[in-house]
Amino acid sequence: MFEALKKYAVFTGRSGRKEYWLFVLLCIILQLFTEVLNIGPSGPESFSGRMGFISAIIFFALLIPSISVLVRRLHDTDRSGWWVLIIFVPAVGVITLFIFACLEGTKGKNRFGAAPKS
Repeated sequence: MFEALKKYAVFTGRSGRKEYWLFVLLCIILQLFTEVLNIGPSGPESFSGRMGFISAIIFFALLIPSISVLVRRLHDTDRSGWWVLIIFVPAVGVITLFIFACLEGTKGKNRFGAAPKS
């Protein structure tokens, strides 16, 4: 879970499914926790269309590690990290990256390095 945070801005190598999805789970838990902390006297700030201060800090703190672990996950499926840019294609991009993240990585060594530990 914390392996992706140890490799904060490492865009080389490979990340297995377990590492990637545990990091995603950590991000979701932190986001839910910050939503609870952002509840003020007028209700949750996210309902008013504004991002709370704590949510913004967590978002920017996890932005680079999120991109780097996704790039390494794409490397595990023998795809270039540039596939991350498909996120800018509405709907199709998110679905495509989700499918790539769910796919099994290539067995053994590929052009991005040795297979990650399970």
